[in-house]
Amino acid sequence: MARINIEFSRFSAFYTPLIMTMAGKFLQREGLEPEYTVSPPGTSAIASLLDDSVHVVQSAPSQAFSALEKGEMPLVTHFAQINETDGFFLSGRTIDLEFSWSKLVGKKVLVDHGGQPLAMFKYACFKEGIEFSAIDAVDAGTTDEMEHAFRDGEGDYIHAQGPTPQQLEKEGVGHVVASVGEAIGVCAFSSLAATRDWQNSDMATAFMRAYRDARKLINSAPASEIAKIEKEYFPRADVDVLTDTIGFYQRLGCWTPHVEITREAFEGALDVFLHAGSITTRHDYEFAVSSPPAA
Repeated sequence: MARINIEFSRFSAFYTPLIMTMAGKFLQREGLEPEYTVSPPGTSAIASLLDDSVHVVQSAPSQAFSALEKGEMPLVTHFAQINETDGFFLSGRTIDLEFSWSKLVGKKVLVDHGGQPLAMFKYACFKEGIEFSAIDAVDAGTTDEMEHAFRDGEGDYIHAQGPTPQQLEKEGVGHVVASVGEAIGVCAFSSLAATRDWQNSDMATAFMRAYRDARKLINSAPASEIAKIEKEYFPRADVDVLTDTIGFYQRLGCWTPHVEITREAFEGALDVFLHAGSITTRHDYEFAVSSPPAA
């Protein structure tokens, strides 16, 4: 079998559509043996595409904005969507069935300060009618460092992707109070990216068949079945925790059946980054996004 190298910018159950291409053996059925890595903190997966060490990466269409802001054409394109919503949760110290975002005002919140998560969090605050500046937003470091800080008692709330919040809840350390994805709605959150040359290859076509099949499974199978298949990729999460996380993402609708990055979702991402002040204009869809490799 030919080896296909995949790199994740970050690794969580939110990226189940891509994880399932490996866990569900869909790539192997196409004659591809997957090997995956996760980008070290502060490192872009795009760099691995450009030095030819990987074939395809989990990224985000917003990655293209940096080059477009300079008037340059991005060196890679985003050819398929992974998620059409934000996948972060807010967890507090106690159960709060009547939570509103206004309760964050004046509170210490461990906020993921990655470029896109932070922009999305700011936009969610805006959509929910509060000023981000009214929150004591703490940068506690990497995803793991944030979790450790919260477990050690730092912060009133934590902002994290599943299954971390669900595991914290099972252990009684925190309780999920809100979904950032529900607050924002449809947007091009995460994507598959590659060089234009690779997208025209036979490997890309085979990969795309596997990816489409994986998406069909995660949109039709019970969350418990998906959790069992990919449990080996999450050794720190209990299977029931993984089931709850996957079930929520299925209900949220972030894993829509279509694989294309839609114009609607791209426009949603532009709204977010314009609000955050990260971009100065509405960039053209065609400069960042390409069609999926032909089936």
